[in-house]
Amino acid sequence: MIKLIDVEKFYESGAGKTWVLRRINLEIREGDFITVMGPSGAGKSTLMGIIGMLDGAWKGEYHLLDNPVHKLDNRRRVELHKKYIGFVFQQYHLLDNLTVAENLDLPLSYRDIKKTEREGMVADALDRFQIVGKKALFPNQLSGGQQQLVAVARAVIGKPKLILADEPTGSLHSSQGKMIMDMLKKLNDDGTTIIQVTHNNEWAAYGNRIIQLADGWIVDGQPVAGGAAASR
Repeated sequence: MIKLIDVEKFYESGAGKTWVLRRINLEIREGDFITVMGPSGAGKSTLMGIIGMLDGAWKGEYHLLDNPVHKLDNRRRVELHKKYIGFVFQQYHLLDNLTVAENLDLPLSYRDIKKTEREGMVADALDRFQIVGKKALFPNQLSGGQQQLVAVARAVIGKPKLILADEPTGSLHSSQGKMIMDMLKKLNDDGTTIIQVTHNNEWAAYGNRIIQLADGWIVDGQPVAGGAAASR
């Protein structure tokens, strides 16, 4: 599904190049549940931004579902992102001028889905994430944990082929975090490919493979002991 070949990223400064990612070679199969781990500054979020096509300033090759992303213009990359990818950010990235329900409807509005069907999908997501009572509120009226629940709901509502989750449980208490991870695991069981960044070893165990980054390099890539946490 995803193939990265010698992907690199650096910033120019007066002292020369500051490398963020170095020679990233990675293959991710459809249906994988990958966890990316590493210390702060290792390049985890940068790698997620490249895979999510939110960052276009990098070198190397990136293939997504046989599309050569590295050769595509920005318009085509945006189209691929909207069609295939759901993204959960650390900082939520909800639109402040839209209600919870409107934020959930937004990714659906980019697709050829009838309004009545979209309304049904939004209602289902509100119920599934236990936020029906928040549907008419704006993001600044929600707690951090509630905003993260909405952000996750928005990422999964359109049933994307690939979900990128950058610390998806960072603002949630443990029971909410487990609910989110159980939901991601169920989506993965149903065929959705998931890449998550986390520092939490318990959440990492939900996946089938861990990629360790350090100073922009992949230093280890290993299966999770015993396979994915299928018994959860």
